[in-house]
Amino acid sequence: MQLIDSQVHCFAASQPDLPWAVESVPLYESDGADMIAAMAAVGVAGAIMVSPFSVYHYDRRFAEALGRSHAARFGLVVPVDPTLPDLDDSIAEWATVPGAVGIRLLLPPAGQVDPATGEGLLRAIAAACRHGLAVNLMGTANLSLVHELAVRNSDAQLVLDHLGLPVPFDAVPVAPFAALPEVLALARYPNLAIKVSGACALSHEAYPFEDIWPQLSQVFDAFGLERCMWGTDWTRTVALLSYREAVDSFRLNPRLSMSDRAMLMGEALQRIYRWAPTAPDPAGGER
Repeated sequence: MQLIDSQVHCFAASQPDLPWAVESVPLYESDGADMIAAMAAVGVAGAIMVSPFSVYHYDRRFAEALGRSHAARFGLVVPVDPTLPDLDDSIAEWATVPGAVGIRLLLPPAGQVDPATGEGLLRAIAAACRHGLAVNLMGTANLSLVHELAVRNSDAQLVLDHLGLPVPFDAVPVAPFAALPEVLALARYPNLAIKVSGACALSHEAYPFEDIWPQLSQVFDAFGLERCMWGTDWTRTVALLSYREAVDSFRLNPRLSMSDRAMLMGEALQRIYRWAPTAPDPAGGER
């Protein structure tokens, strides 16, 4: 079984030529080499690296450099500004970067979608579809718009980030699954997959995070494991759990059969992103 993480974040220390967009963001720095070492230590073969908006906004230079150096281990996703006048060309250029597998759209809150932004979202999805890129939707603030985009873009491969739920940096919300019924209603759209990323950060318990499994089981039943992708959201969740805990809470969970585990922790991702790590399996990684 090849383990592939559906969402990690890599970024360098803030530098004069590549500064962080928001210096006060409480993130644990982890460049590509650090992330590969962390994955190798627990037997994860590769990951989808999502360029963190809070660090680089729409600047994709770090992701491009990571593609040149580590495309064998990382599939790459970058946020896209839907208001760009050269949006189509920008997405076409991104599609040529080694390791590029998708774009990410950060959906505005309900009631704040102006006509230009709405049109830009549709253009971005159409362009990504033309170039074989999956479209990741950060839709926690506007699940109703996720419904609309899924209906209007039935030929596009859409991916809902983080279970469609807010994932905390540190303090777990009192009711982290409050929006779950609305998320489950999205399962009706066959072109929409869902990342089970950062799920352990929604637990009020210590490892192995037993209290999240009744809700996760509902997600698996609604979407089917072939549309669900396990992910850690590392290093955004570093204050709440270790990388090993984020892996083992799924890999060693008796609720999942071997075939379930294989689908959830790698096989679905390979189909949805049409990508898999090409480097050898991590030497010395635990299975």
